[in-house]
Amino acid sequence: MSDTPFGFGLPPEEPDDGDEGKKKDQQSGGGQGPANPFGLGLPGGPGGAGADNPFAAMFGSLNPNDLGAAFQQLGQMLSYEGGPVNWDMAKQIARQTVAQGAPDGTKDSSVGLAERSAVQEAVRLADLWLDDATALPSGAGTALAWSRAEWVEATLPAWKELVDPVAERVGAAMGDVLPEEMQAMAGPLIGMMRSMGGAMFGTQIGQAVGVLAGEVVGSSDVGLPLGPAGKAALLPANIETFGKDLGVPKDEVRLYLALREAAHQRLFAHVPWLRSHLFGAVDGYARGIKVDTAKLEDVVGQFDPQNPEQLQEALQQGMFQPEDTPQQKAALARLETALALVEGWVDAVVHAAAKPRLSSADALRETLRRRRASGGPAEQTFATLIGLELRPRRLRDASRLWASLTDARGVDGRDGLWAHPDMLPTATDLDDPDGFVHREQLDFSELDKMLGEAADKPDLRKKGEAEGDGTE
Repeated sequence: MSDTPFGFGLPPEEPDDGDEGKKKDQQSGGGQGPANPFGLGLPGGPGGAGADNPFAAMFGSLNPNDLGAAFQQLGQMLSYEGGPVNWDMAKQIARQTVAQGAPDGTKDSSVGLAERSAVQEAVRLADLWLDDATALPSGAGTALAWSRAEWVEATLPAWKELVDPVAERVGAAMGDVLPEEMQAMAGPLIGMMRSMGGAMFGTQIGQAVGVLAGEVVGSSDVGLPLGPAGKAALLPANIETFGKDLGVPKDEVRLYLALREAAHQRLFAHVPWLRSHLFGAVDGYARGIKVDTAKLEDVVGQFDPQNPEQLQEALQQGMFQPEDTPQQKAALARLETALALVEGWVDAVVHAAAKPRLSSADALRETLRRRRASGGPAEQTFATLIGLELRPRRLRDASRLWASLTDARGVDGRDGLWAHPDMLPTATDLDDPDGFVHREQLDFSELDKMLGEAADKPDLRKKGEAEGDGTE
């Protein structure tokens, strides 16, 4: 778990080549030191136009020809009156980041017809294989091949739902730090601060989502349903990069990732409570974030409208901390366990489907496990945005538990546990998977049968009641 939600207050990493690396970073504008806490990939070549300017990602190189547009954007930012995050700005920044290209130098491009056909065929075959590995039917009504820009567009609604709870607390705190009798007088200032806060969050989120778009391979890389329901989606350009040095045929890499995407789709489509369970855990954790009001009061008292970077610097200094309460710990444990169970189930089901058919199944499985366990780009980005590391720390334990359940109870018995959240293994069960697997399960089938028969025979029940009345 990150103790600094939104990534604020984190010290910059030392470059591998020491002072020389620092000099290079300063020259290239690629550094992520204190002057650039959002880690923005700033445009503008040497010197990184606005390398110390949080608005450089929005305003470009700020040459004289761009000043008019820059001030227009600044006016739009300050006049923003929406929710806690300026999502229009987030979308704009994300699209600009995607257009600049991924860290590996690859550029975004429209997906061609051949690639779309290959993805559709891979998802179709993956669903066919999964029929033998799970009792849950297909959940992907459509198979899509997305560009990075299309991934941004499709997933922003889910990011909004995940990020807004934390940002909302920050916005509310900004209005609460002044005494009530002063709030009316300071209304314009508070309004401007909220607009600035929404812009700052929008800038950071847009940048992070744009970077993530260059690395994800589908719509479910973080174990959450980020894309539209019923649409299995893969990103051909990123799949190409993912499989580049694995020594595995491209078709096998695509098919294995299609298996994972299709398995996630089945789970979220046919376990209706699961999405709200996960998002509710994130929301519960976010509402336990507390704002250091002493620091915020200092910001309000010293805020200079001509120095908007001051707000960014204040946010950088760790103004937000998770509350150390039983409720907060329970919310985090609930989320981590649920993520482990989701990812463990997908891992076990996909392995069962792929192992007999793909020679590279073991290698691909281990690559993806390490990517998740070590905190890959998806987990790091989410930790920056929400203050949580959505890393299923107990993925291997959960996968072994699901595999043992398959051996002991069969596919139907294993998947039947998703019928209700109270039936799922707990964090304690992950410590003792054998105990959970072999624990005697209550069988309500006979009771259900009796209740069903009674419900189907109302006339007999009424007759019995009448006869009983007649014997009085």
